[in-house]
Amino acid sequence: MKLVRWLLGSLILFFNFIFTPRSKKRPAAEQATLDQTTSHFKLYQFKACPFCVKVRRAIKRQGLKVDTRDAKNNQQYRQELLEQGGKIKVPCLRIEENGQVNWLYESNDIIAYLDKVAA
Repeated sequence: MKLVRWLLGSLILFFNFIFTPRSKKRPAAEQATLDQTTSHFKLYQFKACPFCVKVRRAIKRQGLKVDTRDAKNNQQYRQELLEQGGKIKVPCLRIEENGQVNWLYESNDIIAYLDKVAA
């Protein structure tokens, strides 16, 4: 089973590399404002998870700068996800706004939120 997961993960990463989306181009001032907004976003993810790849592709497509955190290989990030987010489930977007922290799970919900932020 581990071999199958490794093979599928490798294929997902390979095709993601080959078909990487292009970033949306914006005026410099608009991009700087958006970068400031997303500087407080953290994406907890596993590198080869297909749902995480889906979210990372949406981030790339929108031209957003979101810090990614590998919750599979980094115990500190995994512990943060469990203690602060409530469960080890990826993808998970940590959103810090106005001193409050929200944890958003589910790839489609994360993408919809990011699309709204980038609009």
